[in-house]
Amino acid sequence: MSQINYFSFNGQCYYTKQNLTLLDIMIYFNYNSSLLILELNQSVCNKDKWHQTFINNNDKLEVVSIVGGG
Repeated sequence: MSQINYFSFNGQCYYTKQNLTLLDIMIYFNYNSSLLILELNQSVCNKDKWHQTFINNNDKLEVVSIVGGG
């Protein structure tokens, strides 16, 4: 039987029965990874590891957009 993982993404609650990576989540929600930073449980997650970092129960994901200014 598959385990259900509940997680928060940008303040919204979701759940999955699949083993999803951070990259899977970003693709599903159609984010352009070159213009953002992803926080996993309040720590910045390196983009090079998104494909190997899996969502666990009660994880908290937040997208932080990079904004230029002058």
